[in-house]
Amino acid sequence: MGKHFVNGRSLSPPWPEGLEEISFAMGCFWGAERLFWSLDGVYVTMVGYQGGNTANPDYEQVCTGDTGHAEVVRVMFDLKQITVDELLAAFWENHDPTQGNRQGNDIGSQYRSVIFAHTDKQAEQARRSLQQVQNLLLEKGLGKITTEIITGAQFWLAEDEHQQYLAKNPGGYCGLSGTGIVCGV
Repeated sequence: MGKHFVNGRSLSPPWPEGLEEISFAMGCFWGAERLFWSLDGVYVTMVGYQGGNTANPDYEQVCTGDTGHAEVVRVMFDLKQITVDELLAAFWENHDPTQGNRQGNDIGSQYRSVIFAHTDKQAEQARRSLQQVQNLLLEKGLGKITTEIITGAQFWLAEDEHQQYLAKNPGGYCGLSGTGIVCGV
């Protein structure tokens, strides 16, 4: 594995003791990764595939929709510097969790909204935040959240050219946008 293009940290373990991980699928993984690497308390990010039935898929396979995987950003973070609730707020505020298998112009099951919790406690926090966000969206006249919350799904690292893509290609495509809600943390 290589190093993070932005912060130079390793994309593979061993990482410093005390870090936690969580993964988010919220459309194209390029913009999602940039969002999370910019947050204080996030140690390292990497993009990959999660939630499907194919071992070690590649980008082309995932784009067919046959693997069942979503494009995700894996976030390794220091709980002493950033909370799971703060990460969840960034997730909810920066995409539309009501669109099903799409985000904006990106259409397909690989673009669905998913929180891949690493622990049962994270999953519980995600479920609680989903309820709070659903109320905010209903107040704005938006629909029902389609976000899945999954614990224990295998993460598969994406190809090098997708890692930190928007830092390597500053003018690259980013379809990340939210609904205008603000989550109270």
